Amino acid sequence: MRRPAIPLLVALLLALPAGTAAAQVRGVEVRVPRAFGYFLGDLVEAQADIAVDPGFTLQRASLPQPGPVTYWLDLRGVAVEAAPGRVRLRLTYQTFYAALDARQLTVPGFSVTLASETPGGITSAKAEIPGWSLGVSPLREVQPPARDDPTEYLRPDGRGGRLDPVPWLRAALACLALAALALAGLAYDRAWFGRSRRRPFARAARALRRLGRAGASGGEGGYREALRLVHRGLDETDGRRVLADDLPAFLDRHPAFRGEGAALARFFAASRRAFFGRDAAGASAAWPRPEVEASLRRLAAAERAA
Repeated sequence: MRRPAIPLLVALLLALPAGTAAAQVRGVEVRVPRAFGYFLGDLVEAQADIAVDPGFTLQRASLPQPGPVTYWLDLRGVAVEAAPGRVRLRLTYQTFYAALDARQLTVPGFSVTLASETPGGITSAKAEIPGWSLGVSPLREVQPPARDDPTEYLRPDGRGGRLDPVPWLRAALACLALAALALAGLAYDRAWFGRSRRRPFARAARALRRLGRAGASGGEGGYREALRLVHRGLDETDGRRVLADDLPAFLDRHPAFRGEGAALARFFAASRRAFFGRDAAGASAAWPRPEVEASLRRLAAAERAA
């Protein structure tokens, strides 16, 4: 007498997963601000609320992609808001239907996938977002009343407000004055004008660049001239002749150049070898021409900073 209970138990076990899957998505509701009164080019906002069991999350790969939905409707964007037991989709459409009369159109529905990950595996479920109706209206009358003059169908051009150019002109002049002040400050900092007389190293660096452009920087004569320019910069900066033994006192009187003390010591060694030892080639090997130029640039920068 107990044997018939076995098929009933099997039937209950087979029905259990179906009941569980059905409970995963509890309901779907679509809301729109209004279902009518849309014109050509209008944006249409829709909200789809999906009630789900706790633990289920939306699979974003299943969302519809922005783009054409039908020949008259585009999906512009999809935003997702998730909360416990609910997933909200904010949909933005744009209609391109040129209606000749007021009529109802159907926005197609779509489906999304939700999933829940548990120690026993991943459970997925689908939620069907149903289609909904959209009321569109024409921009103009289908058959306007007859008029004798066809130009009466046209509306006159709108009149824009008159713009006063004086505030913009004043702002432009103020910006021009600020730019001129900035340019003057840059010229003063770079010693483009008379102030360059108080920057001997800057003048020496420019003179060395002119020698290079004129092609007079090569050979022993060009190297000696580069050393003379460094000597001239030191002498004019200190207001007296600066020799190798005077270097410590020079750096004490002009602390801005202490960072170049080692380079200046090499300079004096190369100068003694080139002018007194008559070995310009050896001096150039010990302190090459590119290092002379780099040292002059650093001295000019220290001079400017001081």
